[in-house]
Amino acid sequence: MRPVIFCDFDGTITNSDNIVAIMKQFSNDSTAPIKDAVLNKDISIREGVGRMFAHLESGLREQIIEFVLEKAVIRTGFADFVDYTKQERIPFYVVSGGIDFFVKPMIDGIVDPELLFCNSADFSRDHIEILWPHSCDRHCSNDCGCCKPSVIRKLAHEGDFKIVIGDSITDVEAAKMADLVLARDYLIDICDKEGIQYRPFENFDDCINIIKKELEVIV
Repeated sequence: MRPVIFCDFDGTITNSDNIVAIMKQFSNDSTAPIKDAVLNKDISIREGVGRMFAHLESGLREQIIEFVLEKAVIRTGFADFVDYTKQERIPFYVVSGGIDFFVKPMIDGIVDPELLFCNSADFSRDHIEILWPHSCDRHCSNDCGCCKPSVIRKLAHEGDFKIVIGDSITDVEAAKMADLVLARDYLIDICDKEGIQYRPFENFDDCINIIKKELEVIV
């Protein structure tokens, strides 16, 4: 069985959720009700993210990038984890509900750009418009935005040992498809409620150790 890894970005590779931080900083948290509606599944992830960024003026682009680069912290062990996947020739993809203009600068030099799947943004109008290059395929009707199950179906081969690493509501449907789930935070709560088996982690050193042990069993 070939292992293949699909890893979230916000709150997983980084220590905190950058979209939440951006909204608190630049919208005075006026978008909090939208975020809560997404978490409560009253609206879709795609609708919620689109509506939140529509509150922000396009001229804030560079300020947002500077804010994320200054405030966001990469989780301990991530660079070593990427090196481990390369050494073991394990396909590794970052699949994120975040937006490319702030995700790419954070992982530049660590993850090759072609291994990143996320949303993008249009700054040509007064307010930021989110674009959805990886929207739901015909098998998904959840209006995910960046649809992680659709990306997995596109990239994983039949019989692959699929490993999903994540922390939030955007990772739930992907976790249901996985052979191994490494979870944090909100994703742990959902996995417990829905009976999804998972392994908790605090940093990417934990992820390396968990994956090594699991692969010893399946190889």
